[in-house]
Amino acid sequence: MQASRKVGKQAADREPAEAEQSAEAAFASYAAPLVDAAIEHANEVHEDASPEALHKLRVSLRRLRSLWWAFEPLLEKGGNTRQRALYKYLATAAGKTRDWDILIALIAGNERIAPELSPQLQAVRGDALATSRETLSNAGVKRLLQDALSSASKELNTAHERVPLQTFVEQRVAASERSLKKRIKRASRAKRSNYTAFHDVRKAGKKVRYLLEFFEPVLSGNHKRVLKRLKRIQKRFGTLNDIVASEMLLRDNVDLLAGSGDTDAALRWFRKERKRRMRAAAGLLRKL
Repeated sequence: MQASRKVGKQAADREPAEAEQSAEAAFASYAAPLVDAAIEHANEVHEDASPEALHKLRVSLRRLRSLWWAFEPLLEKGGNTRQRALYKYLATAAGKTRDWDILIALIAGNERIAPELSPQLQAVRGDALATSRETLSNAGVKRLLQDALSSASKELNTAHERVPLQTFVEQRVAASERSLKKRIKRASRAKRSNYTAFHDVRKAGKKVRYLLEFFEPVLSGNHKRVLKRLKRIQKRFGTLNDIVASEMLLRDNVDLLAGSGDTDAALRWFRKERKRRMRAAAGLLRKL
């Protein structure tokens, strides 16, 4: 599923200065908007309790993590690893509440599951939101992200060597595509019960998609077809992930929900739906 490397109209229309820019010099132009967006979404979470606010924050942090991965060969290895771990930690903090939102939505939209569960789920979700907000507030997201941007920019701007931006991003996109292909092959051979292999495809697909979205103006060729395939993967495997994560969340919190509804019926439905979604994901893999 490797993207085309032929020079098309998009490459011909590229600004000369952009094509000749070094990867080191271009880093801040990619990172700064992502940092600003993540800070903005982190602030919104403290004012807006909606599922959408949390989702935007988690996505912005995932995009930052992918960008730091892209520039990994040019950054000090230890610092880059720590920074990506930080983004993952912050995304997980937001994700704990987001996971409850997904579970609530799935149960609310299913007539087979007793609606008595919903009020108790909302209460637990409220507690999770308070914890997410506290974690993000204590972390000092704005300072952490601005310091990360400043440190990485300084490191790259003082580097002795310079790598042409186009050459660099072509190599990094190709590396992400190879990783995705490897994970697709592994998942295709895995047993249906091996959800981790399917989840790895989803994560690798997201990384390729983010990199193509970051660097599309610089890359040669047209990547619309590749992006379309990646969106199919993300949709199919994202639905599977929602089912698996919700089932696990419900199973891990059965005691909290005792007496609020028929959790056994809900778990039976999730188990059945997980198997159906696994078959659908495996079917898509055979077509890739």
